[in-house]
Amino acid sequence: MRDFLRSRRARLTPPDVGLPWQVNGRRVAGLRREELAMAAGVSVDYYNRLEQGRAGNVSDQVLEAVGAVLRLSEAERRHLRDLIKARRDAAVQSSASAPLHARASLRMMLDALDPTPAHLLTAVLDVVGINRMGKTLMTDFEAMPRAERNMIRWIFLDPEARKIFADWEMVADECAGWLRTALSKVADDSRPKELIDELSAQSPEFARFWAAHGVTYCTYGRKRFNHPAVGTLTLSWESFVPTADPDLFLVVYHPAAGSPSAEMLATLAATPGA
Repeated sequence: MRDFLRSRRARLTPPDVGLPWQVNGRRVAGLRREELAMAAGVSVDYYNRLEQGRAGNVSDQVLEAVGAVLRLSEAERRHLRDLIKARRDAAVQSSASAPLHARASLRMMLDALDPTPAHLLTAVLDVVGINRMGKTLMTDFEAMPRAERNMIRWIFLDPEARKIFADWEMVADECAGWLRTALSKVADDSRPKELIDELSAQSPEFARFWAAHGVTYCTYGRKRFNHPAVGTLTLSWESFVPTADPDLFLVVYHPAAGSPSAEMLATLAATPGA
């Protein structure tokens, strides 16, 4: 909470929110806490407690006021609400405290979706299931040691991922943002911290994205995949939450009907061993 709000204050100056710029005695380049509190119409003490995660029930009105002053995007406002909810509900038990497994029927559904690429992820992007075409486009996560079956870990630490994603920088940034949003959902679990520590130590790019405090709620989008056999495919993707397994995300990729990418995907699906 503190680091996120600080990073958003650092993007602004007093004139950005209609306040005079006072150079004398300034120790920070961005917006001070008291300046934000004044612009949002809340007391300095209350905002300090909010930033430190010590505020009690925070009203929607206050959140909207703070979000408006900080010019938060909708994803950033949602992340702030999630952080407050996680802080308030200390009794939440993380579903990621033990490795998740795909139920047999979910596994069968993944296989039945073939030749449509699909995979199952946890909130922190551990891969708990992937079908044949998913492996063909990306990699065989199920052949990895269990501790390494993580999408974001693969994207940042495996050089092959940089070749597979035509827009690697964008995909990596999205994944770092997704991991940040997961912190508010699994706040009492050690898995996110382990990933963050490992990636920060081994990937300068991850450390850079993480320091920017970007947030992403990945629900749908498009990705471009490079494949040595057919070239570059452009696929749309959608994310779904299985009703009986609300801690998992089903991600399904599909090409536009009649597009060159649809032909390429059909070619790959018909290739023996693909």
